[in-house]
Amino acid sequence: MITKDWHNEALSLRDKGFSGRAVANIIGKSKSQVNDFFKFMFDAKQEVEELTKSIIPDGPKVLVYDIETAPMLSYCWGLWDQNIGLNQIHTDWHVLSWAAKWLHSDDVFYEDQRFAENIEDDKKLLEGIWKLLDEADFVITQNGKKFDQRKLNARFVFHGMKPPSSYRHIDVLLIAKAQFGFSSNKLEFMTDKLCTKYKKSTHAKFHGFSLWRECLAGNEEAFDEMMDYNCLDILSLQELFEILAPWDTKLPVFEVYKEEVSNNEEWVKSGYVYSNAGKYDRYRNTITGQQRRGKVNLLSKDKRQSLLSNIV
Repeated sequence: MITKDWHNEALSLRDKGFSGRAVANIIGKSKSQVNDFFKFMFDAKQEVEELTKSIIPDGPKVLVYDIETAPMLSYCWGLWDQNIGLNQIHTDWHVLSWAAKWLHSDDVFYEDQRFAENIEDDKKLLEGIWKLLDEADFVITQNGKKFDQRKLNARFVFHGMKPPSSYRHIDVLLIAKAQFGFSSNKLEFMTDKLCTKYKKSTHAKFHGFSLWRECLAGNEEAFDEMMDYNCLDILSLQELFEILAPWDTKLPVFEVYKEEVSNNEEWVKSGYVYSNAGKYDRYRNTITGQQRRGKVNLLSKDKRQSLLSNIV
């Protein structure tokens, strides 16, 4: 539990018509603390609605997101090679915070459990990210196929929530593993070496596990650091995606989601590419260097009919 006495007092004063500044003066808190609390209680879900409505309609809705989870707390008798039984679990894991942004928007949205009456009850927290996922055509994550997506789904079903609308998943970690041989595929390493605008955050006052421990204790200063940490994760992730994406031969064609005919002005012919049954024009993007092939098989009908296929 992280409910504080001043939270209830602040809500009572607000109901009586006091301004945020007046509430802060009465209860001895800073105006920013009080306003952040009121924002969480009354404005957070409205902002999700506004961000959802602000999606650029011309093209796919691409969401970059990241979650942070609380650790399980359990009883054990040692520090190494432990088998934890179900009856040794004291508290289960839950979502502690999440950050998200639309690929073509500068707005970053963030929510956490700092003002939750029960920090272990993350249902209200999940409603915002569920709405964004429900709207998305694509999501971009780092290790999200193995972790974030499955963790969110587990909490959704735990709370009796329906699945969000289907979306396609682009996992930057899988691009890194498939196309490169970096010394490390961790977000911290890749953004440090490749990104120039945003790099994954390193912890400031609360190092390592202490950040999660202090958040669980309701330390609002720790939650402020968690917000910076979580939000910078997705900003650096988007920059990393844009750097690595041209190397991915399986990257989706976003233009399919646009109604108008593609003009392909950024694509120039660059030789040919061959399959076992065809020859196609190869195109290279003049800005990113990404390569694609044309749709028309350039081989004559007689040539195509003369080809033999492998037996598989």
